[in-house]
Formats: sequence, C-alpha cells, structure tokens
Amino acid sequence: MKAAVLHAVGDLRIEEVERPTPRGGEVLIQVKACGVCGSDIPRVFTKGTYSFPTIPGHEFSGRVVSVGVGCDPALIGRKAVVFPLIPCRGCAACEIGEYAQCERYDYMGSRRDGAFAEYIAAPVWNVLAAPDSLTYEELAMTEPAAVALHALRQAGIDIGDQVLISGAGPIGLMLAKWAYAWGASRVLLSDIDPAKLAFARSLGFADTVNALDEDAAERVRRATGRGVDVAVEGAGGSSSLEVCVKAARSFGRVVLMGNPAGEMKLSQSGYWEILRKQLTLKGTWNSGYASLPKNEWKLVVEAMAAGRIDLKPLVTHRVALDGLNDVLETMRDRRAFFNKVMFCNSEGEDRP
Repeated sequence: MKAAVLHAVGDLRIEEVERPTPRGGEVLIQVKACGVCGSDIPRVFTKGTYSFPTIPGHEFSGRVVSVGVGCDPALIGRKAVVFPLIPCRGCAACEIGEYAQCERYDYMGSRRDGAFAEYIAAPVWNVLAAPDSLTYEELAMTEPAAVALHALRQAGIDIGDQVLISGAGPIGLMLAKWAYAWGASRVLLSDIDPAKLAFARSLGFADTVNALDEDAAERVRRATGRGVDVAVEGAGGSSSLEVCVKAARSFGRVVLMGNPAGEMKLSQSGYWEILRKQLTLKGTWNSGYASLPKNEWKLVVEAMAAGRIDLKPLVTHRVALDGLNDVLETMRDRRAFFNKVMFCNSEGEDRP
C-alpha cells in the first residue's frame, strides 16, 4: 500500500509499504479520510514521533475490509471511526474508564503507525461502527469534535450560558458549535488572525474579537454585561489565558485546553482576577471513550447523524496522499488560510 512514512524529523516520504494484516482482536480498515491535526505539524517538522519510521495521522475514518480472529465478521463493509488511543486496560486510570490518563498507553500516529496511509489495522475495541448516512470526512472529525465536547463537559456548561472561546481554529469552531447545540445564549470567539475570524463569521458566528486590535477581555465584558459564564482557552498562549481569566464573570469557569507553544505566564492583575472573582480553572485532556458515564465518541456520531451538529463546512482543503507534504509545509509556513485540512483516499472503494 501507499503511505506517508516519517523517517526522521522533517523527512516524510510517500512510499510503498507492506499492507498490515489484522491479528486476533483487530480489524483492517481502508482509510477513506484523515484530518490533519495541529499537533501533526510539530510532530512531522520539529518533535518527531516516538520512534522511526512511523506513519502519522490519528483523526481518521474508513471502511472495515477484513477482520482478525475473534472479531465479528458482520463488521466487514461497515463505515467506522477509530479511537486512536490504545490503553493498557490495567492501570488505575483504566480501571475507572479514564483512558486518556492511562499510564502505559499506545497511540496511532505517534507511538505506532497511524492513518496517513491507504490501510490501517486497529484493535476492534477502538472501532466504532457508524451509519452510512455520514460522510467519511464527517466521521474523520469525530476525534477533534470529541475533544471539544469533553472540554465543555469539564466546564459544566448550562443552558443560557454566555461562552468565550479563545482560539478560532478547527476545535475552537467545534467548541462554538457544541456550545450553541448545548443551549448557550451567546458564544464569542477571540483570535489574533483576521482570516480565522472572517471564516468564523462566514459560518454564522457574529461575535468575534480580534485580540490584536482591541482589549478582548474588555470587549467581552461590555458585550455580556458582567463577563462570560465559561471561557475556554484554546490557543495555548499566555495572552489567550489572560483574556480568559479577565473576561470571565465572578464565580465563572475557565477551561484550559490549548496545547502550549511555550511557557504559559499570567500577569499579576490576571492572577488577581482568579482570586477576587473566585474563578474555577480546570484542565481538559483528550476525550472520553468509556461506556460510563458517557462515551463521548458515540455522542458525537449520534449528534452528527441526527443533524444536531454539522461539521462539514469546517473542511477547507482536501488532498490526496501524494500532495500531503506540500499541504503540511503550507500549514507550517502559514502560506495560505486553512481550517480543517483532510487527506482523502478516493481510490479503491471496494478493493478487498
């Protein structure tokens, strides 16, 4: 099969590799769509994967084409999305279903081969069969949509809440969509990139704030009257964190979600905001895949199938495997605007 193989930092090659064979408890999936995550850019160009060579890519969907021993043959032919984290199932976190905090986890696309390829073998436990009514691109956005859903669940969002999301990238826009679906009365989006804010407005999010052009926290306080009930930091920057704690109302909730690009610092006045307003700060990581209390991946798929959340407009770029290097470099260098970039494999739909 063809795959994008990372041989070293900055050395991603499109080449022929052996197609995986599903072992017992695994299924073989023909990858049909795989989103490019923001974390894939440093993974390819600066950080590397945990060993080389490795195939990156973890936001994917496809069709089950064969199954290993112990797997239900009825899965063959089904559309599916795959939870990329493979927990050890034996540590203290796994015992209570908190797989994102697993002490000995494996991960497709960084610790083992991922889905920038034509095929991938995955444990059947990680495979969630999906309705044919959903497109492969929609299903490939289940992972980031579940991350956004998980973040809002950490916030304890309630009907009528006013919400600020700092960071208007793909997950920020998913957060905004979820917040409105949840019953938020108002959602404000803050960013420093005018193109991202313009794209957000084109999707119907009228309340946007350019944090470079004005005091974003003050603008949010004026717009809401007293500050937001929930602020989600999704940019991973100190200035973004500062905006969130200053824009939150007294007794408000601030969720820290963005992967930090460097040191995270808070001014003295920002720290005072936390103390005087008795803010609740909470971290969020990954998403929930356990059956109890709720499998967030199933919630995402069910919400998309029912039309409660529409992620299709978020995709701005589609690329075949041969064009993956070029688009990754474009994303790294910010040579053009992009929101959700999707590797799409349209070949061999029915190939065994």
